[in-house]
Amino acid sequence: MEDCQSKSVGKDDRVLAVAQHIVNTLGTSKNPTDDVMRLLTQFDIRLSTPRLTEVLKKKGEISGFEERFKSPQEKVLSWESDQSMIWDSGQDEATGYLQAVDEIRRLIEELESLSLNGDGEVNELLCRAHSILQMAMARLEEEFIHMLAQNRQNFEPEHMSFRSSEGDIADEDSNGSFDDYPAEDIQMNIQRDDSKGSEEYIIDLIHPDVIPDLKSIANLMFISNYDRECWQAYMSTRKDALDECLFILEVEKLSIEEVVRMDWSSLNTKILRWVRSMKIFVRVCLASEKHLCDQIFGEFGSVNQTCFIETSKGSILQLLNFGEAIAISPRSPEKLFRILDMYEGLADLLPDIDALFLEEAGSCVRTESHEVLRRLGDSVTRTLAEFEKAVRDKTSTTPFAGGTVHHLTKYVMNYLKVLTDYSDTLSLLLNENDNGVENPLLPLSNSNVLAQEDRGKRASCNPTSLVQSLQSVISTLEANLDGKSKLYRDIALQHFFLMNNIYYMVQKVKGSDLRALLGDDWIRGHNAKLQQHALSYERASWTVILSFLKEEGLSNSGSSTVSKSVLKDRFRNFNLAFEEIYKTQTAWLIPDPQLRDDLKISLSLRILQAYRTFMGRYSSHLEGGKYGDKYIKFSADDLQNYLLDLFEGSPRSLHNPRRR
Repeated sequence: MEDCQSKSVGKDDRVLAVAQHIVNTLGTSKNPTDDVMRLLTQFDIRLSTPRLTEVLKKKGEISGFEERFKSPQEKVLSWESDQSMIWDSGQDEATGYLQAVDEIRRLIEELESLSLNGDGEVNELLCRAHSILQMAMARLEEEFIHMLAQNRQNFEPEHMSFRSSEGDIADEDSNGSFDDYPAEDIQMNIQRDDSKGSEEYIIDLIHPDVIPDLKSIANLMFISNYDRECWQAYMSTRKDALDECLFILEVEKLSIEEVVRMDWSSLNTKILRWVRSMKIFVRVCLASEKHLCDQIFGEFGSVNQTCFIETSKGSILQLLNFGEAIAISPRSPEKLFRILDMYEGLADLLPDIDALFLEEAGSCVRTESHEVLRRLGDSVTRTLAEFEKAVRDKTSTTPFAGGTVHHLTKYVMNYLKVLTDYSDTLSLLLNENDNGVENPLLPLSNSNVLAQEDRGKRASCNPTSLVQSLQSVISTLEANLDGKSKLYRDIALQHFFLMNNIYYMVQKVKGSDLRALLGDDWIRGHNAKLQQHALSYERASWTVILSFLKEEGLSNSGSSTVSKSVLKDRFRNFNLAFEEIYKTQTAWLIPDPQLRDDLKISLSLRILQAYRTFMGRYSSHLEGGKYGDKYIKFSADDLQNYLLDLFEGSPRSLHNPRRR
């Protein structure tokens, strides 16, 4: 038995040797297997083993693979020494190159199915094919990057319809700090971009004509197991493009330390730019980048989402870092409106951000967005409290000239007036702060729905906490003004000062949305305070001068005859007192023309009526007498004209009066 097997094996070996010789001899035969079989038959050699058939078949296949590999290999190698870009040479050349590379890929797949038996020739050919494929993939990666870079579309944010105008970037000199006491109407310096909604503007970041070519390259690289090289090339190129978008939007990369140290004028401008840039970057740049990723990688499962997130994560986090820096920077009253702008802008964008940065890969961006929003909200409530404290602590050591409306009153009331533009947001934040409830925008689950619900909640929420905050600030202001009034030695000027300031406060409330929040009861109560201070002023200023026009004491004791000496003293004292008031109170100022006229009318009715009555009864006792004009210096018309000179803030003297 063993001898038979030995002889059989030996015979097979001889047959295989002959077959190998014939194959080597035929070499380039187009049908080597058939030719070998024919020759063996002619040599009358019996095929006693299946190994012969297997070897012959494999040898023929290798020869066929060599033939198939030759042309695509030459195609790939021909471009290795060429510095020009394949896709710049025309579509036919590009298509031919892709077909050649795809042929090599398919040939490798077939060879790998044969190489399991460890055939040396198969492995050698497979090694060469892999080398050429690697060379081709490197070239396709280069073409891919070149195509992305060269076909980038210009990004022009000024064409976006929801863009804030350049006028919204307020003049840097118009937004002083609280300590600077900005001039009248600070609301003119607070520019807001009220364009809301979730409008999204998809633009072509890459020229549409090359999208099919990019998809073709990506597809071939992915099925060739070079997917990582492909999307890494994409991310590298597109990260630079998104950085350029930020540069065009004039967004600087600033550290938290740099933001904290920045002066308010510069920071104010940067915050305004941030609010505008966030909206454009999220709803245009990122939305368009996501669209581009979907176009190129949409057929490869979750790759497009991962690719987008990894590409854009750094740029959006850069913007969010600025928001965080503002939220944790030292608080000051002038920052409140800008922080509110940032809060509202980011809250409005949260649904967009959550929709863009899905899945686990985008969780860091979603989490950071919600955290920055929470910190901005916290900064709002704390800054409002800081504002009230600043009002309380703003003391003075010298009286305010002219008893007019104090700069602090203007600043605070205009500050509160501007706050009403943010009443929904402030009500939401203050109510949450009072109730210890977290912001409904913060949970990450179902964040889109929650953000939608939040907008409705902000519109209808109870403004109690906001009203209490406004009333508290105004009460603090009134207490401060009361302290400032005590700096005047003249009691009349104390009431005059408070009358001016309370009138200004009432007018600001009546002429703005503060009225809806504070209510008509507040207005009536402060109008009563206003009238009380006006009456107290009149009494303190004019009671003495009116006492000189009374009848009591004009006659000598027990006589009905008017004493000329007493009458002369009365006119003399009236003249002196009026001249002193005129000299003093022409320097006092009532800036509001209506209040000024109302007070002048009230004084005219009281003073002129008393003066006319007194003159009518007693002037005849001095007229015609010696030095009669010395005592009766003013006619009723003169007096009325002089009263009209009061409260203009321009001091005058009756030693050289301006006759009308």
